Amino acid sequence: MPQPKKDTPLRSDAQRNRERILRVAMVELTLRADVPLSEIAKKAGVGQATFYRNFPHREALVLEVYRYEMQQVSEAATELLDTRAPEQALREWMDRLAGFAMTKAGLANAIRLVTGAPGGPAKPGPTPMTDAARTLLRANEEAGTIRPGVSPEDFFLAIAGLWQIDPHEDWQPRAARLLDIVTDGLRAGAPGRDRTTGDRTR
Repeated sequence: MPQPKKDTPLRSDAQRNRERILRVAMVELTLRADVPLSEIAKKAGVGQATFYRNFPHREALVLEVYRYEMQQVSEAATELLDTRAPEQALREWMDRLAGFAMTKAGLANAIRLVTGAPGGPAKPGPTPMTDAARTLLRANEEAGTIRPGVSPEDFFLAIAGLWQIDPHEDWQPRAARLLDIVTDGLRAGAPGRDRTTGDRTR
C-alpha cells in the first residue's frame, strides 16, 4: 500500500509563507520602491533563508508581486459570476480593478527599476486581465445588461482614466465616479433595458 506523502504539510506551509511575503511586499513596495528585502522578510515573519528560497533577488519579487495581484483580480471575475448576477459581478470587479490600478501605480517605480535595467526581465503582459474582462463582458451581453459588441480592448480604453488617478490622494471617490460613468455607457443600448427609462425590461 502506498505511504502517504509526508511533505504535503510542508508544501502547504511553504505556500502560505510565499503568499504572506507577496502580500507584505505589495504594501511595502507600493510605499517605497527601494525598500530593503530584509525589511520585507522581517515584516512577513519569515527568515532570510525562506525569503531568498522563494525570491532569490529583487527582480523576482517585484515581478511576482505584480503577477500575483493581477492573478488575484483576474480570478475574482469567475468567483463573482458564481455568486452574483452578471451586472453586479461586472461592477464589483471594476471596483477591484480600481484597487489594482492604484497598486500598480504605486509599484510603477519598483517595476521600472527591475525591467529598465540592461538585460532585465520583461514586464508581465495583461493576458489574464483581458481574459477576465472578456468573460464578464460576454456574460453581461448574454444577459442583455450591456450594449452588444463591447470588446476587452474597448473596455480597458474606457477605464484608462483609472491609471491617471494619484494613488496617494483620496482616490476611491474619483475612481467610483469614473466607473459609474463607464457603467452607464456600457448600459446604453443594452437590449435588456427600456430605451426611454434605462430600466431593466422584464
